Amino acid sequence: MAAQYTQLQQWFGQYKQTITRSLHDTNKPWAKVLDIVEERTSVDRVNIFFGAAAFCVLYLIFGYGAQLLCNIIGVLYPAYISIHAIESSTKQDDTKWLIYWVTFGIFTVIEFFSGVLTHIIPFYWLLKCAFLIWCMLPTEQNGSTIIYHKLVRPYFLKHHQSVDKLIDDGMKKATNVLKHD
Repeated sequence: MAAQYTQLQQWFGQYKQTITRSLHDTNKPWAKVLDIVEERTSVDRVNIFFGAAAFCVLYLIFGYGAQLLCNIIGVLYPAYISIHAIESSTKQDDTKWLIYWVTFGIFTVIEFFSGVLTHIIPFYWLLKCAFLIWCMLPTEQNGSTIIYHKLVRPYFLKHHQSVDKLIDDGMKKATNVLKHD
């Protein structure tokens, strides 16, 4: 039990270091805002971040419009960083964010068809937000990468040829219908 607790402490320590480095990175979009807030309040940016995160957690639990906040968190930052990835010269960041959007899309479709879950599962929007943050973490093995490589990719590789055939057949039928009208 003590070994697991030590591992958990190390894991949290690594993520805190990653967050601290990221918050102090002057190339990140939030750097200027944190500079201003830090200067005006004399509060360290790491504490500002954790305070804002605590506010978001409480709002996702008790606030009106928690779904909107959750979707803003799950879309706004990834969309902004995806645009940066598109404009960069490397392919690696493009792939990372495409994997995120595939995961996000699949989750959104599943969520739509199981909409009753949002009313049954306590703290649903908090859990969804935590899931989306896990999927976009700036690490090699974030949630979307794990889900893609363990679930999506094997399923895709197994079934993509039959799906491609269905799409092609459907396109041919649609083209024929349009030609005859």
